[in-house]
Amino acid sequence: MNLADMLTYADIGQLSNIANYYDCDCKRNSKHDLIQSILIKLGRRDFFEEQIGQLSVSDLRFLNSLVFDARGGYSLEELTATIRHASEEEVVVEKKGKPIKTESPRETVARYRRSGWLFNGFTHSTKYTFQVPSDLKHRFRDVLGAKLQDALQHSPEPTAYRDEQGLVSTDMLLLLKFVEGHEIELNAEGFMYRRYQQQMMSSLHITEPLISKGAWRFGYGRSCTEYPDRFALLYDYAYARQWIRESGSRLVLSDRGRQFLGEGNQVSVIQIFRFWLRLYKGAVPNLSSLVYWISQCAKDWVTTASLYESLGWLIRPFYYDTPQTIMDQRVIRMLMHLGMLRIGESEQSGTVIRMTALGLKAAEACLHIGDSEDLLH
Repeated sequence: MNLADMLTYADIGQLSNIANYYDCDCKRNSKHDLIQSILIKLGRRDFFEEQIGQLSVSDLRFLNSLVFDARGGYSLEELTATIRHASEEEVVVEKKGKPIKTESPRETVARYRRSGWLFNGFTHSTKYTFQVPSDLKHRFRDVLGAKLQDALQHSPEPTAYRDEQGLVSTDMLLLLKFVEGHEIELNAEGFMYRRYQQQMMSSLHITEPLISKGAWRFGYGRSCTEYPDRFALLYDYAYARQWIRESGSRLVLSDRGRQFLGEGNQVSVIQIFRFWLRLYKGAVPNLSSLVYWISQCAKDWVTTASLYESLGWLIRPFYYDTPQTIMDQRVIRMLMHLGMLRIGESEQSGTVIRMTALGLKAAEACLHIGDSEDLLH
Protein backbone atom coordinates (compact mmCIF):
# COMPACT_ATOMS: atom_id res chain seq x y z
CA MET A 1 0.00 0.00 0.00
CA ASN A 2 1.38 3.40 -0.99
CA LEU A 3 1.45 6.61 1.03
CA ALA A 4 -1.64 8.04 -0.67
CA ASP A 5 -3.66 4.95 0.26
CA MET A 6 -2.50 4.98 3.87
CA LEU A 7 -3.25 8.68 4.20
CA THR A 8 -6.78 8.02 2.98
CA TYR A 9 -7.34 5.47 5.75
CA ALA A 10 -5.64 7.57 8.46
CA ASP A 11 -7.77 9.64 10.83
CA ILE A 12 -7.64 13.41 10.77
CA GLY A 13 -5.61 13.46 13.97
CA GLN A 14 -2.67 11.62 12.43
CA LEU A 15 -2.98 13.63 9.22
CA SER A 16 -2.75 16.84 11.25
CA ASN A 17 0.33 15.52 13.04
CA ILE A 18 2.02 14.70 9.73
CA ALA A 19 1.09 18.09 8.28
CA ASN A 20 2.48 19.82 11.36
CA TYR A 21 5.68 17.76 11.17
CA TYR A 22 6.34 18.94 7.61
CA ASP A 23 4.92 22.44 8.17
CA CYS A 24 2.29 22.02 5.47
CA ASP A 25 0.19 25.05 4.60
CA CYS A 26 -3.38 23.74 4.56
CA LYS A 27 -6.67 23.66 6.44
CA ARG A 28 -6.34 21.40 9.47
CA ASN A 29 -10.07 20.55 9.51
CA SER A 30 -10.19 19.28 5.91
CA LYS A 31 -9.02 15.72 5.39
CA HIS A 32 -8.81 16.25 1.63
CA ASP A 33 -6.64 19.36 2.00
CA LEU A 34 -4.40 17.62 4.53
CA ILE A 35 -3.82 14.63 2.25
CA GLN A 36 -3.14 16.76 -0.83
CA SER A 37 -0.76 19.04 1.04
CA ILE A 38 1.22 16.12 2.51
CA LEU A 39 1.46 14.35 -0.86
CA ILE A 40 2.63 17.51 -2.62
CA LYS A 41 5.26 18.21 0.04
CA LEU A 42 6.65 14.67 0.19
CA GLY A 43 6.30 14.26 -3.57
CA ARG A 44 8.99 16.86 -4.21
CA ARG A 45 12.26 15.03 -4.78
CA ASP A 46 14.39 17.87 -3.43
CA PHE A 47 12.35 18.02 -0.22
CA PHE A 48 12.47 14.23 0.23
CA GLU A 49 16.24 14.20 -0.33
CA GLU A 50 16.62 17.00 2.19
CA GLN A 51 14.64 15.01 4.77
CA ILE A 52 16.79 11.91 4.23
CA GLY A 53 19.95 14.02 4.42
CA GLN A 54 18.95 15.28 7.87
CA LEU A 55 18.46 11.81 9.35
CA SER A 56 20.89 10.47 11.93
CA VAL A 57 22.91 7.31 11.33
CA SER A 58 20.58 5.45 13.70
CA ASP A 59 17.55 6.60 11.70
CA LEU A 60 19.17 5.56 8.43
CA ARG A 61 19.99 2.12 9.83
CA PHE A 62 16.43 1.71 11.07
CA LEU A 63 14.80 2.74 7.79
CA ASN A 64 17.27 0.60 5.86
CA SER A 65 16.19 -2.39 7.95
CA LEU A 66 12.53 -1.75 7.13
CA VAL A 67 13.20 -1.23 3.43
CA PHE A 68 14.87 -4.64 3.16
CA ASP A 69 12.29 -6.45 5.27
CA ALA A 70 9.72 -8.24 3.14
CA ARG A 71 7.13 -8.48 5.91
CA GLY A 72 3.96 -6.47 5.44
CA GLY A 73 3.58 -5.41 9.06
CA TYR A 74 5.46 -5.14 12.34
CA SER A 75 4.45 -5.34 15.96
CA LEU A 76 5.51 -2.60 18.36
CA GLU A 77 7.94 -5.05 19.99
CA GLU A 78 9.56 -5.84 16.62
CA LEU A 79 9.96 -2.16 15.81
CA THR A 80 11.47 -1.27 19.18
CA ALA A 81 13.91 -4.19 18.91
CA THR A 82 14.98 -3.01 15.45
CA ILE A 83 15.40 0.54 16.74
CA ARG A 84 17.56 -0.62 19.64
CA HIS A 85 19.83 -2.56 17.32
CA ALA A 86 20.07 0.36 14.88
CA SER A 87 20.80 2.94 17.57
CA GLU A 88 24.18 4.35 18.38
CA GLU A 89 25.47 3.87 21.90
CA GLU A 90 23.37 5.99 24.22
CA VAL A 91 24.88 9.44 24.56
CA VAL A 92 24.22 11.40 27.71
CA VAL A 93 24.95 15.11 27.48
CA GLU A 94 25.19 17.26 30.56
CA LYS A 95 23.20 20.47 30.30
CA LYS A 96 23.08 22.74 33.33
CA GLY A 97 23.98 19.79 35.50
CA LYS A 98 21.10 17.63 34.21
CA PRO A 99 21.62 14.60 31.98
CA ILE A 100 19.80 14.60 28.63
CA LYS A 101 19.07 11.16 27.24
CA THR A 102 18.30 10.17 23.69
CA GLU A 103 14.70 9.33 22.83
CA SER A 104 13.37 5.91 23.78
CA PRO A 105 12.41 3.35 21.10
CA ARG A 106 8.72 4.03 21.74
CA GLU A 107 9.33 7.75 21.28
CA THR A 108 11.11 6.95 18.02
CA VAL A 109 8.08 4.97 16.81
CA ALA A 110 5.85 7.92 17.70
CA ARG A 111 8.13 10.26 15.73
CA TYR A 112 7.94 8.01 12.68
CA ARG A 113 4.15 7.99 12.95
CA ARG A 114 4.18 11.80 13.00
CA SER A 115 6.44 11.87 9.94
CA GLY A 116 4.27 9.50 7.88
CA TRP A 117 6.70 6.58 7.80
CA LEU A 118 4.62 4.32 10.04
CA PHE A 119 0.88 3.72 9.99
CA ASN A 120 -1.26 1.37 12.02
CA GLY A 121 -3.12 -1.32 10.12
CA PHE A 122 -6.63 -0.49 8.97
CA THR A 123 -8.43 -3.78 9.58
CA HIS A 124 -9.49 -5.46 12.80
CA SER A 125 -6.70 -8.02 12.50
CA THR A 126 -3.94 -5.50 11.68
CA LYS A 127 -4.82 -2.48 13.81
CA TYR A 128 -2.09 -3.32 16.34
CA THR A 129 0.62 -3.69 13.70
CA PHE A 130 2.57 -1.01 11.86
CA GLN A 131 3.10 -0.68 8.12
CA VAL A 132 5.47 1.34 5.93
CA PRO A 133 4.21 2.87 2.65
CA SER A 134 5.66 0.90 -0.25
CA ASP A 135 6.46 3.95 -2.35
CA LEU A 136 8.41 5.55 0.51
CA LYS A 137 10.50 2.38 0.72
CA HIS A 138 11.35 2.60 -2.97
CA ARG A 139 12.11 6.31 -2.83
CA PHE A 140 14.30 5.91 0.25
CA ARG A 141 16.26 3.16 -1.49
CA ASP A 142 16.76 5.35 -4.58
CA VAL A 143 17.91 8.38 -2.58
CA LEU A 144 20.20 6.36 -0.32
CA GLY A 145 21.66 4.55 -3.32
CA ALA A 146 22.61 7.87 -4.91
CA LYS A 147 24.03 9.13 -1.61
CA LEU A 148 26.25 6.05 -1.23
CA GLN A 149 27.90 6.71 -4.58
CA ASP A 150 29.38 10.02 -3.39
CA ALA A 151 32.31 8.56 -1.43
CA LEU A 152 33.22 5.81 -3.91
CA GLN A 153 36.63 5.80 -5.56
CA HIS A 154 36.59 3.94 -8.87
CA SER A 155 39.63 2.16 -10.24
CA PRO A 156 40.78 0.74 -13.58
CA GLU A 157 40.76 -3.03 -13.88
CA PRO A 158 43.70 -4.49 -11.93
CA THR A 159 46.31 -6.55 -13.75
CA ALA A 160 45.39 -9.59 -11.64
CA TYR A 161 42.36 -10.48 -9.58
CA ARG A 162 40.90 -13.45 -7.75
CA ASP A 163 37.71 -14.99 -9.12
CA GLU A 164 36.24 -18.17 -7.59
CA GLN A 165 33.11 -18.53 -9.73
CA GLY A 166 31.88 -22.13 -9.79
CA LEU A 167 34.42 -23.40 -7.27
CA VAL A 168 32.15 -23.46 -4.22
CA SER A 169 29.72 -25.81 -5.99
CA THR A 170 32.53 -28.05 -7.23
CA ASP A 171 34.16 -28.15 -3.81
CA MET A 172 30.88 -29.14 -2.20
CA LEU A 173 30.81 -32.25 -4.37
CA LEU A 174 34.48 -32.93 -3.62
CA LEU A 175 33.76 -32.66 0.11
CA LEU A 176 30.96 -35.21 -0.16
CA LYS A 177 33.14 -37.57 -2.18
CA PHE A 178 35.94 -37.25 0.36
CA VAL A 179 33.57 -38.15 3.20
CA GLU A 180 32.31 -41.10 1.16
CA GLY A 181 35.80 -42.43 0.50
CA HIS A 182 37.49 -41.95 3.88
CA GLU A 183 37.03 -42.92 7.50
CA ILE A 184 36.95 -39.60 9.31
CA GLU A 185 37.21 -39.53 13.09
CA LEU A 186 35.58 -36.86 15.24
CA ASN A 187 36.87 -35.64 18.58
CA ALA A 188 34.88 -35.52 21.82
CA GLU A 189 33.30 -32.18 20.79
CA GLY A 190 32.09 -33.63 17.49
CA PHE A 191 34.62 -31.92 15.21
CA MET A 192 37.14 -33.43 12.84
CA TYR A 193 40.67 -33.81 14.08
CA ARG A 194 43.00 -31.30 12.48
CA ARG A 195 44.74 -33.89 10.31
CA TYR A 196 41.41 -34.82 8.71
CA GLN A 197 40.56 -31.17 8.19
CA GLN A 198 43.89 -30.70 6.42
CA GLN A 199 43.41 -33.78 4.26
CA MET A 200 39.89 -32.80 3.28
CA MET A 201 40.84 -29.23 2.41
CA SER A 202 43.77 -30.50 0.36
CA SER A 203 41.24 -32.26 -1.86
CA LEU A 204 39.38 -28.99 -2.55
CA HIS A 205 40.20 -26.23 -5.02
CA ILE A 206 40.42 -23.60 -2.28
CA THR A 207 42.40 -24.26 0.90
CA GLU A 208 42.40 -22.17 4.06
CA PRO A 209 44.65 -22.05 7.13
CA LEU A 210 43.37 -24.12 10.03
CA ILE A 211 41.92 -22.27 13.00
CA SER A 212 44.54 -21.52 15.62
CA LYS A 213 43.90 -23.03 19.02
CA GLY A 214 42.25 -20.69 21.48
CA ALA A 215 40.77 -18.43 18.80
CA TRP A 216 37.50 -16.88 19.94
CA ARG A 217 34.97 -17.64 17.20
CA PHE A 218 31.20 -17.95 17.24
CA GLY A 219 28.09 -16.57 15.58
CA TYR A 220 28.72 -17.68 12.00
CA GLY A 221 27.31 -21.21 11.93
CA ARG A 222 27.48 -24.39 13.99
CA SER A 223 31.01 -25.34 12.92
CA CYS A 224 32.68 -21.92 12.63
CA THR A 225 34.30 -22.36 16.05
CA GLU A 226 36.63 -25.07 14.72
CA TYR A 227 36.70 -24.76 10.92
CA PRO A 228 37.85 -21.93 8.61
CA ASP A 229 35.10 -19.70 7.21
CA ARG A 230 34.64 -21.13 3.71
CA PHE A 231 35.10 -24.72 4.83
CA ALA A 232 32.66 -24.18 7.71
CA LEU A 233 30.04 -22.88 5.27
CA LEU A 234 30.42 -25.94 3.04
CA TYR A 235 30.27 -28.28 6.03
CA ASP A 236 27.23 -26.58 7.58
CA TYR A 237 25.38 -26.58 4.26
CA ALA A 238 26.06 -30.28 3.70
CA TYR A 239 24.96 -31.02 7.27
CA ALA A 240 21.79 -28.92 6.93
CA ARG A 241 20.88 -30.73 3.70
CA GLN A 242 21.47 -34.00 5.57
CA TRP A 243 24.08 -35.12 3.08
CA ILE A 244 26.56 -35.88 5.88
CA ARG A 245 25.96 -37.29 9.34
CA GLU A 246 27.95 -37.23 12.57
CA SER A 247 27.59 -40.82 13.71
CA GLY A 248 29.22 -41.22 17.10
CA SER A 249 32.92 -40.63 16.60
CA ARG A 250 32.69 -40.81 12.79
CA LEU A 251 31.69 -38.44 10.02
CA VAL A 252 29.86 -40.40 7.33
CA LEU A 253 27.95 -39.78 4.12
CA SER A 254 24.22 -40.20 4.72
CA ASP A 255 21.87 -42.16 2.49
CA ARG A 256 20.54 -38.85 1.20
CA GLY A 257 24.07 -37.70 0.41
CA ARG A 258 24.87 -40.96 -1.35
CA GLN A 259 21.70 -40.61 -3.41
CA PHE A 260 22.57 -37.01 -4.29
CA LEU A 261 26.01 -38.04 -5.55
CA GLY A 262 24.62 -41.06 -7.36
CA GLU A 263 22.15 -38.96 -9.32
CA GLY A 264 24.95 -36.74 -10.59
CA ASN A 265 23.25 -33.57 -9.39
CA GLN A 266 24.93 -30.19 -9.39
CA VAL A 267 25.03 -28.03 -6.28
CA SER A 268 23.22 -24.70 -6.65
CA VAL A 269 25.47 -21.79 -5.69
CA ILE A 270 22.36 -19.63 -5.27
CA GLN A 271 21.08 -22.05 -2.64
CA ILE A 272 24.42 -21.91 -0.82
CA PHE A 273 24.28 -18.11 -1.04
CA ARG A 274 20.80 -18.03 0.47
CA PHE A 275 21.90 -20.42 3.19
CA TRP A 276 24.87 -18.14 3.94
CA LEU A 277 22.52 -15.18 4.36
CA ARG A 278 20.57 -17.11 6.96
CA LEU A 279 23.67 -18.50 8.66
CA TYR A 280 25.32 -15.11 9.15
CA LYS A 281 22.27 -12.95 9.87
CA GLY A 282 22.51 -13.57 13.62
CA ALA A 283 25.83 -11.73 13.67
CA VAL A 284 25.05 -9.39 10.75
CA PRO A 285 21.26 -8.84 10.83
CA ASN A 286 21.26 -6.51 7.81
CA LEU A 287 23.45 -8.79 5.68
CA SER A 288 20.94 -8.88 2.81
CA SER A 289 20.93 -5.11 2.50
CA LEU A 290 24.73 -4.96 2.74
CA VAL A 291 25.03 -7.40 -0.15
CA TYR A 292 22.56 -5.35 -2.17
CA TRP A 293 24.35 -2.06 -1.51
CA ILE A 294 27.74 -3.60 -2.30
CA SER A 295 26.32 -4.77 -5.62
CA GLN A 296 25.04 -1.28 -6.39
CA CYS A 297 28.35 0.34 -5.46
CA ALA A 298 30.65 -2.21 -7.09
CA LYS A 299 29.17 -2.69 -10.55
CA ASP A 300 32.58 -1.43 -11.69
CA TRP A 301 35.94 -1.70 -9.94
CA VAL A 302 35.99 0.30 -6.68
CA THR A 303 38.43 0.46 -3.81
CA THR A 304 37.49 -1.43 -0.66
CA ALA A 305 38.57 1.58 1.40
CA SER A 306 36.03 3.86 -0.29
CA LEU A 307 33.39 1.13 -0.17
CA TYR A 308 33.80 0.91 3.59
CA GLU A 309 33.62 4.69 3.82
CA SER A 310 30.27 4.52 2.02
CA LEU A 311 28.78 1.51 3.82
CA GLY A 312 30.67 1.09 7.08
CA TRP A 313 28.07 3.03 9.07
CA LEU A 314 25.52 0.29 8.31
CA ILE A 315 27.53 -2.33 10.20
CA ARG A 316 27.39 -2.78 13.95
CA PRO A 317 30.24 -4.59 15.75
CA PHE A 318 29.61 -8.19 16.79
CA TYR A 319 31.51 -9.04 19.96
CA TYR A 320 35.10 -9.60 18.78
CA ASP A 321 34.40 -8.50 15.18
CA THR A 322 34.74 -4.81 14.34
CA PRO A 323 32.66 -3.31 11.50
CA GLN A 324 35.80 -3.29 9.34
CA THR A 325 36.44 -6.99 10.05
CA ILE A 326 32.83 -7.86 9.28
CA MET A 327 32.96 -5.99 5.98
CA ASP A 328 36.30 -7.43 4.87
CA GLN A 329 36.18 -11.02 6.15
CA ARG A 330 32.55 -11.90 6.78
CA VAL A 331 30.99 -10.18 3.78
CA ILE A 332 33.42 -9.31 0.97
CA ARG A 333 35.66 -12.37 1.31
CA MET A 334 32.70 -14.73 1.61
CA LEU A 335 31.06 -13.15 -1.44
CA MET A 336 34.29 -13.85 -3.31
CA HIS A 337 34.23 -17.48 -2.14
CA LEU A 338 30.65 -17.72 -3.41
CA GLY A 339 31.72 -16.39 -6.82
CA MET A 340 29.71 -13.20 -6.35
CA LEU A 341 32.61 -10.75 -6.65
CA ARG A 342 36.24 -10.48 -7.72
CA ILE A 343 39.04 -9.11 -5.55
CA GLY A 344 42.13 -7.52 -7.08
CA GLU A 345 45.14 -5.46 -6.08
CA SER A 346 46.04 -2.18 -7.74
CA GLU A 347 49.34 -0.38 -7.30
CA GLN A 348 47.58 2.96 -7.29
CA SER A 349 44.36 2.09 -5.46
CA GLY A 350 45.16 -0.85 -3.18
CA THR A 351 42.53 -3.57 -2.81
CA VAL A 352 39.68 -3.27 -5.32
CA ILE A 353 36.53 -5.32 -5.94
CA ARG A 354 33.87 -5.75 -8.59
CA MET A 355 30.66 -7.78 -8.56
CA THR A 356 30.27 -10.62 -11.03
CA ALA A 357 27.14 -11.05 -13.16
CA LEU A 358 26.06 -13.85 -10.83
CA GLY A 359 26.62 -11.59 -7.83
CA LEU A 360 24.50 -8.81 -9.31
CA LYS A 361 21.69 -11.27 -9.98
CA ALA A 362 21.87 -12.78 -6.49
CA ALA A 363 22.03 -9.36 -4.82
CA GLU A 364 18.91 -8.19 -6.64
CA ALA A 365 17.05 -11.08 -5.01
CA CYS A 366 17.98 -9.66 -1.60
CA LEU A 367 15.22 -7.09 -2.09
CA HIS A 368 12.66 -9.87 -1.82
CA ILE A 369 14.12 -11.96 1.00
CA GLY A 370 12.43 -11.51 4.36
CA ASP A 371 13.98 -12.32 7.73
CA SER A 372 11.35 -14.96 8.43
CA GLU A 373 11.77 -16.78 5.12
CA ASP A 374 13.25 -20.27 5.08
CA LEU A 375 16.39 -19.78 3.02
CA LEU A 376 17.42 -23.42 2.89
CA HIS A 377 14.86 -24.71 0.40
